[in-house]
Amino acid sequence: MRIDIYRRAEHAGHFSYMAVPEGKLIPEEAVNTDWELTNRGVDVEDGATQLANFAIDAPFEQIQAKGYAITSVKKLANSSP
Repeated sequence: MRIDIYRRAEHAGHFSYMAVPEGKLIPEEAVNTDWELTNRGVDVEDGATQLANFAIDAPFEQIQAKGYAITSVKKLANSSP
């Protein structure tokens, strides 16, 4: 699968990331924040259980359930800038 990656600034120099299928728009419920496109057409292996560079767990399950995958709040809280 190919995805587009968006990011937004969080506190203390951290970023959260959102992955959407390549070429798809950010779903309506997620457009209320200032996401910026950072990577277009990123290849993700079938069956990947995480996107480590973006602190996203279960990307395929999240995309299937809600149309996008997003950084875990727990991972964001535990990451260093």
